Amino acid sequence: METQNVINFESFSNKVGRFSLKERTCLIPEMNRMGCHLLAANFRSFGIPAKVLETFKGMDLGMAHTSGKECFPCQVTMGDILHFMKQELARLGSEFDSDAYVYFLPEADGPCRFGMYNKYQRMVLDSFPRFSGLRIGALTTADGYSLSGIIEEERVTDLRKSSYVALVLGDVLDRVLWRVRPYEKEIGLADRVIEKCLAFMADAVERFGQGLQFNQIFLRLEAVIEEVKAVMDPGIPPKPLIGMVGEIYLRTHVKANQDVIRMMEKHGAEVVNASVSEWVNFSSYEHYRSAKTALRFSFKQLKFGRFKDHLKDLFTYGGDLFYQEYRQKQIYKRVSGMLDLAKDHKVSHLEDVLREQDLYSFDLGTEACLSIAGMMEYVREGYNGLVNVYPFTCMPSITTSAIVRPLMNKIGVPYLDTPYDSSTQPGRESAIRTFMYQADQHLKRYGRHGF
Repeated sequence: METQNVINFESFSNKVGRFSLKERTCLIPEMNRMGCHLLAANFRSFGIPAKVLETFKGMDLGMAHTSGKECFPCQVTMGDILHFMKQELARLGSEFDSDAYVYFLPEADGPCRFGMYNKYQRMVLDSFPRFSGLRIGALTTADGYSLSGIIEEERVTDLRKSSYVALVLGDVLDRVLWRVRPYEKEIGLADRVIEKCLAFMADAVERFGQGLQFNQIFLRLEAVIEEVKAVMDPGIPPKPLIGMVGEIYLRTHVKANQDVIRMMEKHGAEVVNASVSEWVNFSSYEHYRSAKTALRFSFKQLKFGRFKDHLKDLFTYGGDLFYQEYRQKQIYKRVSGMLDLAKDHKVSHLEDVLREQDLYSFDLGTEACLSIAGMMEYVREGYNGLVNVYPFTCMPSITTSAIVRPLMNKIGVPYLDTPYDSSTQPGRESAIRTFMYQADQHLKRYGRHGF
């Protein structure tokens, strides 16, 4: 297919941003499979045609249109969207119209290269004349991932609430799978059951999401927990408990991290991975924290010009955070009586952990805030090993490693860095096997008692 190399800088403003999703198919890249499929189901509940892109089938395309210096998730998502568009062009022929799609690619502000994905991918898409009409829906952490502009304004709040619930449900399904699979009665049984349960939950979200009928969805979730619990063999003794953190895409995208959780399970682990909703909470908390700081400075300096704006932000983001933490706690409470799942850490508590131990500061931002504090909490809670998953050269995760690794060496908790790019490291399984031996020794020596 022909390409053109002319860069149209107007595309960055005209074809990247917020667009109505009512008349276009919303294409959602797969990051964590459970959450993305439930999010797509929730969008469909509000009348938005949404589908999750097939992932990793277009890696050759992604690598062909990147230099290798980009963050690895950029290559994966680049390949996913190009693969889909080429498949659609082949399927529809002369009826294909790239303007009929919106590529849902949120962004982050700050130093992370993720904030530039949509700009770079816009340039690549524009180099294909038949794909140049595709718009990139770029929600941003700059406003706490507000959904304003993608649907009628009077429905934005409901869409935002139900979308967050869908993400938490995806986190719970992931944690149910990781809790059950190491103790399954038959190899492969947990995966088969959870796959069926995902379709069951997606149907519930699509049916009840728009009306915010969460109790109907939660009743189905309880039925799922009961079904999946039956997969466990109670005779299998507890295994080393491994806490996983890192860059949000790599730690949740199974193919990009070469199925690292399953690899650790193969060598005797039970794994708990940091959640996606934790990042959404962190985004709201950062805005709430910033508004509180700005309000305090305005008052001290008697600069009342923007006082009202700061106060509005304080209540807006504070309200978002309160709702998110309330719903998250509600969902975990409903399932915790049925199955002992690890709960998420409250973001404000994670900041307290960093402040108490003088390890890092939320003023510096990035996922390092969550990863460093999250690992310290894993240690307190009695985890037997820690894993940091990230793209090769990822700055926040390298910062995390530089701070946490020496601490873990000092207190004797096994620690493993697992950076990833498109290659497969020859000694990867050996490193994981060695790490799991250390974690098993830690379990035998200390159990799961923590500090």
